[in-house]
Amino acid sequence: MIVWEEEDNMIKLAVLASGGGTDLQSIIDASESHEIDARIVVVISDRKNAFALERARKHSIDAYFVSTENKNREEHEKEISEIIDNYNADLIVLAGYLRMFTPYFISKYRNKIINIHPALVPFFGGKGMYGEKVHKAVLDSGMKISGCSVHFVDESIDGGPIIIQKAVRIKEDDTVETLASRVLEQEHKILPKAVQLFAEKRLRIEGKKVKVLPKPEFRN
Repeated sequence: MIVWEEEDNMIKLAVLASGGGTDLQSIIDASESHEIDARIVVVISDRKNAFALERARKHSIDAYFVSTENKNREEHEKEISEIIDNYNADLIVLAGYLRMFTPYFISKYRNKIINIHPALVPFFGGKGMYGEKVHKAVLDSGMKISGCSVHFVDESIDGGPIIIQKAVRIKEDDTVETLASRVLEQEHKILPKAVQLFAEKRLRIEGKKVKVLPKPEFRN
């Protein structure tokens, strides 16, 4: 069991994931090593067998499967919202969460939801662009550079204000698998970094742009 000291600058995270949860693991690792001023208080998945839930439980983090069966989208989101609110989460992180949100959820948590996407949005984002489909589309396009992006979530699909991006050069012999692996390495770096910027209150949204404020200088 991990014992956390309550600190004024430690924010609480709710992470939503639909799959294996390697991006989730990057946040867990950064939190446990105190690289970020944040701790995950709950992990939620729409898939019962998502390995992300096992990752959470392995690290003594509360984990919930919220079924979509016999519910419309808003009913499902209200159930998720109730869990998030019970944990008083400051930030919601979508780490490979494959469901799109309704205006109800977006409005309730405006500017408090971030998402990691395996491409340089606004390119190769939008409906149907997830997982290997993204990397195949990038390779088919003939692009020489791909990458990943962390952005705030709004009513558009993968179109919210961008926080951080990291470019990955495409090699001549790249396959979907090799490109995905290298992009994933960078996802694991920029996602915790984006969380830390949020924790430090250094992100200012100005229209469709995110301004990263300088880190305050502390003087004795």
